[in-house]
Amino acid sequence: MLPPSFIESLAGTGLDAAGRDALCRTLEAGETPVSVRFNPYKLAERPEGEGVPWNRYGFYLAERPRFTLDPLFHAGVYYVQEASSMFLEHIYRSLFGEGERLRILDLCAAPGGKSTLLATAAGLESVVVANEVIRARALTLADNIRKWGLGNVAVTSNDPSHFGALEHWFDLIAVDAPCSGEGMFRKNPEATAQWSPQAVELCAGRQRRILSEVWSALRPGGILIYSTCTFNRRENEENVAWLVENYDCEGVRIETDPAWGIVRGEVPAGEGVPVPVFRFFPHAVRGEGFFCAVIRKAEGRVRTRLSKPRRTVFTEATRQEQASLRPWFGQPEFMHFVRIGDQMYGYYEEAYPAVREVAERLSVLYSGVHAGQLYHGKLKPEHPLALFHDLAREAVPQAELGETAALGYLRRGDIPADGLAEGMNLVCFEGVPLGWIKRIGNRTNNLYPKELRIQNL
Repeated sequence: MLPPSFIESLAGTGLDAAGRDALCRTLEAGETPVSVRFNPYKLAERPEGEGVPWNRYGFYLAERPRFTLDPLFHAGVYYVQEASSMFLEHIYRSLFGEGERLRILDLCAAPGGKSTLLATAAGLESVVVANEVIRARALTLADNIRKWGLGNVAVTSNDPSHFGALEHWFDLIAVDAPCSGEGMFRKNPEATAQWSPQAVELCAGRQRRILSEVWSALRPGGILIYSTCTFNRRENEENVAWLVENYDCEGVRIETDPAWGIVRGEVPAGEGVPVPVFRFFPHAVRGEGFFCAVIRKAEGRVRTRLSKPRRTVFTEATRQEQASLRPWFGQPEFMHFVRIGDQMYGYYEEAYPAVREVAERLSVLYSGVHAGQLYHGKLKPEHPLALFHDLAREAVPQAELGETAALGYLRRGDIPADGLAEGMNLVCFEGVPLGWIKRIGNRTNNLYPKELRIQNL
């Protein structure tokens, strides 16, 4: 049962009485569409299925499978993401061209849907800083970034106020703010039970604090995408209006296809371009409830100003270390190799300076490609290198496993030595890498990370 106060609040969303009734019936029905977004760096051809109209790589599934039992899910071939939130790619493509090198912040990033989307859209020479303040959620975020395997993301765990150390630094900031979750009522019944007008007010205040604290990190002329998964105006249009009133900004023009079913609106911005807002209502689109606004920071002084580095993180790889690492990367000429402690990492050359600036000022949990440790000039590879999209396959022998054996590997079970080469092997399923295994005589050492193993189901 939907809370009466929530039903009353829908009068401010722009829906007429019939639309509000249709929305409430849809939320109470509890039937949710299933959508995923495939990784074009790991899957050359689009899978079969109805496409999500506002995202090149999104498509719907006829039913929800057991993703945990699909090796391709663990290989980072696709990401399970709610369709409405995939609209972020349409916004990105409307504003930025192919090949632009951008500095992007996904401020409230866990579990990683928008971060992996932005990393894909922006290209490998851009940098996406994926931040999550709650450390446990940040660790899950880091796992999903490693699985996606592009190498252009730095995962941080910082309060929004910490990004003042990167003043005027980001070209694009996405704030998918913590909210009252009205748009997820049919997907998460607990959100319905926890909803209250007081919770809405609490969320609205927290969202304004987040926006005010991160605003200085956006460069003049940069873009802020503000989004929630809720319906009420208090957390949506009113917060956008507050931002326009208190900061020098305006909207940008974003075109959409009327056939998509998205409800468009706008928030006035004085004499500037009104801020476009987009509402996704589950009774009108094939997706959950979603709201977003696109805001441009006023042009002005664009010099990036950085605080002094707090630490030195990276040590440049020696020539000998580089020589040992280069055979593991498909295009090593584009990579920059460094050492962190006794571990070797690879970064795209064009993106490395930006990653270094972030790592010297914020709490970085993971970045680039963790290659592994060198012993007497020989690399002991780590799991993220196996999932890196540009791993040099010829670096080690490959072991192709069928579905049953692949699931056994993902459970960290014993894998027979037959068919494996002596030493390190790359385990693959349908040609896509899953991780490493080492043959030592007649036995094998399953090197799939313990913390990622599939529990017996």
